[in-house]
Amino acid sequence: MGGVRTALYNYLFARHHGGKFLLRIEDTDQKRFVPGAESYILEALSWCGIEVDEGVGAGGEVGPYRQSERTECYREQLAGLMEAGLAYKAFDTPEEMDALRKAAEAQGQVWQYDAKTRGTMRNSLTLSAEEVVELEAAGHPAVIRFRMPDDVRDVVLNDLIRGEVRISTAVLDDKVLMKADGLPTYHFANVVDDHLMGITHVIRGEEWLPSAPLHAMLYEAFGWKAPSFAHLPLILKPTGNGKLSKRDGDQGGFPVFPLEWTDPVSGAKSSGYRESGYLPEAFTNMLLLLGWNPGTEQEVFSMEAAAAAFSLDRVVKSGARFNPDKAKWFNEQHLRNQPIGQLAEALHASRPDGIEWGVETCQTVIELMIERVSFLNEIWNHAWLWERPTSFDEKLVRKRWKDETGALIIGLMERLNALDSFDSTSIETAFKAYLEEKEVGFGAVLLPFRILLTGEGGGPSMFDFAAFVGKEETQERVTAGMQLIQAMKEA
Repeated sequence: MGGVRTALYNYLFARHHGGKFLLRIEDTDQKRFVPGAESYILEALSWCGIEVDEGVGAGGEVGPYRQSERTECYREQLAGLMEAGLAYKAFDTPEEMDALRKAAEAQGQVWQYDAKTRGTMRNSLTLSAEEVVELEAAGHPAVIRFRMPDDVRDVVLNDLIRGEVRISTAVLDDKVLMKADGLPTYHFANVVDDHLMGITHVIRGEEWLPSAPLHAMLYEAFGWKAPSFAHLPLILKPTGNGKLSKRDGDQGGFPVFPLEWTDPVSGAKSSGYRESGYLPEAFTNMLLLLGWNPGTEQEVFSMEAAAAAFSLDRVVKSGARFNPDKAKWFNEQHLRNQPIGQLAEALHASRPDGIEWGVETCQTVIELMIERVSFLNEIWNHAWLWERPTSFDEKLVRKRWKDETGALIIGLMERLNALDSFDSTSIETAFKAYLEEKEVGFGAVLLPFRILLTGEGGGPSMFDFAAFVGKEETQERVTAGMQLIQAMKEA
């Protein structure tokens, strides 16, 4: 969800300003590479209605758009930094650095590879040119690090959401730009790619805010103009503290993925909003308001309306708490705004075996049920729509079925069976006239009538439903239902 929201905000910002939304696959970290992730991203964006203008899946003039295919470009840019003395090779092993960290921790200190410690390490700044050549010839692995300035100063950048961000270089380490496997780190590749691809705005998650000063310094080292940055608030758990995670969804019974995801290693499945019956419009509308508000009371947005209204100055700084019930509410709103014919086609296509409704019947059912379901597929949970009830809730019957109820129902059916036209209006007119004549309230007859026809205590208009099943089926359900109730009373 967090990744989709980031993509959505970038997309809406681009649409609002007449720009382009670019999709780049950042796949240089082989340890975190996940098979199938790229196709999943493309399918998820397509389902959400987030159109890629340029990049993977769309093409463009500044590709390739997979970072794993751009390694030569990174090497060229890195060579320039090294020639300028702004980057250097480091031959220290992970084990050596881990020992230094543990020794510092034992003394209550923090060790990092920075301007203070680099002079004591094995790197091209402390070694002679001959020693560097010898190590390389021997195949000793090396990384390339960015050289933070020796003189302490503040790095200042203006975040479009958080305002001025200021951090001292004294707390910044000499980050690795190129790993020993010859692939760039995220920090370096992103800065190079954003510049070469003409990226003007980078809207990303709050977790990247600590990296922003490094990125700003890399732009400065290259002599490039940095894009504008905006760091989005975290999506928080429904209850308690902390960032929303997959585990929260597993425990709470709600999806955190846009589409169902199967872990390629463990085979574990995570539910998706699409497979759970959510409309893509509802999903993106929910994400839109997780961290942004329009400054009005409006809550329901189409993608076009969202793009017209979207601005970064309405994005909040604090975390946005996810509400599963609100997500369902958004689906209800968008479901009821869908063209009825489109919903009828979708319901028809999802019919369970044995239900032979045509599209026209599906449309009638939707008109009956649309105000009473959160998801279209919930309609199939109500078997009484296509078959008569075979059992009743004993507590419900005991509460609603009185001594005089049977006689009232028999009298009502005599009136309804006499109708020439068994449509909703005629049924309602006859029903009300009968109640007035008998001087009884709606609850005395309507609720028992509903129980007989549906087996439940709530649902659609009973006048509409009786008209839907027809006069003969209505009579048969009432007759069979009264026999069931009589048997319950005698048991």
